[in-house]
Amino acid sequence: MEIQPARNQQITSRQLWFTAPQQLEERSVALPAPGPGQLRVKSLCSAISAGSELLVYRGELPEEMSLDANLASLSSASTYPLQYGYACVGEVMDVGEGVDLAWVGRRVFSFQPHASHFISTAEQLTPVPEDVDTEAAVFLPNMETAVNLVQDGAPMIGEHVVVLGQGIVGLLLTGVLARHPLSGLYTLDTQARRRQCSLKQGASASLDPLADLASIQCDVLGGKGADLIYEVSGVPDALNQAIALSGFDARIVIGSWYGKKSAAIALGGEAHRNRLKITTSQVSTLAPGLSGRWDKTRRFDICWQMIRHLQPQTLISHRHALDEAAALYQMLHNKHEEVLQAVFVYP
Repeated sequence: MEIQPARNQQITSRQLWFTAPQQLEERSVALPAPGPGQLRVKSLCSAISAGSELLVYRGELPEEMSLDANLASLSSASTYPLQYGYACVGEVMDVGEGVDLAWVGRRVFSFQPHASHFISTAEQLTPVPEDVDTEAAVFLPNMETAVNLVQDGAPMIGEHVVVLGQGIVGLLLTGVLARHPLSGLYTLDTQARRRQCSLKQGASASLDPLADLASIQCDVLGGKGADLIYEVSGVPDALNQAIALSGFDARIVIGSWYGKKSAAIALGGEAHRNRLKITTSQVSTLAPGLSGRWDKTRRFDICWQMIRHLQPQTLISHRHALDEAAALYQMLHNKHEEVLQAVFVYP
């Protein structure tokens, strides 16, 4: 017997709210049945971003900016109290009038703040391919960021490439770059565990940036500097490391979003003489040079391919319920080395 969705039932959604710097609150909110054109989704898991999400937690977001003007779920101003999060995989529970019943029971990805249930429209949901694991699918935004960084940097055959920072974005970027015919792919991170993961992702070598940069330049890069450097550490001071490791006419692609943080960047001396090209990369839009042939759908297709290849769910180190959020965010805030990727799971 076919089971029809219960369209008139009201359920309770457990939502995570950021109420002030380093203060969280779990709220229970009545979620009505989906209206015309809407779908109601039960979350299966959602991933925590240790980059922009920690800026929200720490109160380091520019208040005059929206969280993300390109996403309906994050288009509000960055003032407390607010919801945040943008990597959720769920299952469609029921649908409103005018929505195809084929959606019911389907796994979907959504750029949705952390919550046990939510209301959406079909346009805001991306079906998860059947052969992609649920926990792998929550890496879609970070994989899109990695793919976008590769597109913006345009690595060429035989180049020496350096990636500063081996958090999740850095590791995924390393995994994608490792598929290119480079002469060398070198990564830097202060945490030994991340450097080990980096080697598994395909890095030629993974080094501690606190070591002597001059010796890295001499021993690893042969004194000529790197052709392409990615800065994805989230630390503004790392830009000076990128400059120090650059060769003549090198490209530096900044993938980090620093929020309110700033740093003095040494653009004199060799930086000026080396004719460096410094680019900021942001995943919400496509580079103008690609927009004639690329769109979000095409880029997502590549991201799913990379997810299948790299199996990023193996990078998940912590799985927690929503009511454990306070302790988990504090652990991330303190930069505990054992936390690589944390996700919320919703029984």
